[in-house]
Amino acid sequence: MRRLVTLIVSAVILAGAYFIAFGVPASIGVSSETQTAGGQREGRADKSTSPAGRAGGPRGANTTTVVLTPLKMQPYEDILRAIGSADAVRSASVISNVSGDVIETNLSANKEVTAGDVLVQLDARTEMYNLEIAQAELEQARDKVLRYERLLASGNSSITDVALAEARVAQRLAEANVGLAKVALDDRTIKAPISGKLGLSDVEIGDTLSAGSAIVTIDDAEALLVVFELPERSVGLLEKGQTVLTSTPTYTGQVFEGEIVSFDSRIDSVTRSVTVHALIDNSDGRLWPGMSFAVRIVHESDPLAVLPSTAITWSRSGSSVWIDNNGVAEQVSAAILYRRDDQVWIEADIAPGAMVVSEGAQKLRAGSAIVAANAAEGDPVVGGQDVVPARAELKLGQAEPQQSISTEKPI
Repeated sequence: MRRLVTLIVSAVILAGAYFIAFGVPASIGVSSETQTAGGQREGRADKSTSPAGRAGGPRGANTTTVVLTPLKMQPYEDILRAIGSADAVRSASVISNVSGDVIETNLSANKEVTAGDVLVQLDARTEMYNLEIAQAELEQARDKVLRYERLLASGNSSITDVALAEARVAQRLAEANVGLAKVALDDRTIKAPISGKLGLSDVEIGDTLSAGSAIVTIDDAEALLVVFELPERSVGLLEKGQTVLTSTPTYTGQVFEGEIVSFDSRIDSVTRSVTVHALIDNSDGRLWPGMSFAVRIVHESDPLAVLPSTAITWSRSGSSVWIDNNGVAEQVSAAILYRRDDQVWIEADIAPGAMVVSEGAQKLRAGSAIVAANAAEGDPVVGGQDVVPARAELKLGQAEPQQSISTEKPI
């Protein structure tokens, strides 16, 4: 008897521990629902039969919530930037061709000169004397030729054709010597080759110049030539007459407009860049040769389709976007042309204004029903049709039907 009581107590303890750990099995549980007088059961309603459950069920089960963005057409602005330096459109370095002593100068710095103005005069006494000698020899040669011609015309047999030819050659040589003497004399007077503004010069009266000595520089700064380099990718955008915008630290905040006048015909093999020349008007003389300039070239394309970069999806076939085709997701191939910050310009067969999935595209499959998370407040849209909540189907004054629940206890 004691052994039987021990077994019963042990079984009760084991059952209690099982119920505490795993709960009461449903097969032996007692229903908490009670039957009403009309034969219907009252109890906790299934969440799926609640109005919220009926309204929210279809959306979560059959549709994907995404963010839609209209496709816009917008030109892409490609801005090329470079740093360049300015040179005068015309400049010259005045160099002495001969040696000599300086007897006169006209080299005031920043002075405006005209082409042909005398800058430096060298001692030219020797060259003047040489010119006089050459001219005298020329006169003598001319007289000889005239005398021979008269004698030959009169029939004098002492003058032959050979003698007359030699006299004419001597005359030509004398003429050449006169020309050389004049050139030598002209070289003693150093003149301005172009019009412009003089630079600094160290030449003074009394100095002795040697052949090849630098005297002064002249800059014609009515216009400046800005020289800069652009990367290889910009070659297709370069053309003569294209507008460039330049600025210099000397005049902060001011922009000087110019145009491209020339560029190199080949890419530098070391820097992989091309040299470009742009002309800037400087008729007011504010800009100086040698200034540094920040250069901008703005190239605007034709209007292109533009989207947020998050709209692009990638696969083995390349890049693509998803569009809303009457509430159904449709994938369209898209080639990325340009990218800037969080926007991309694409080439795709999509009509302007079409709604494109900009967020949530990773969850989509072909034919998926989509609903816009950023749509205006109102009834949700699923598959292009309005979702009508279950309660809206009840007629006014009609009670909501209740499910019949059995109150029979399980055996």
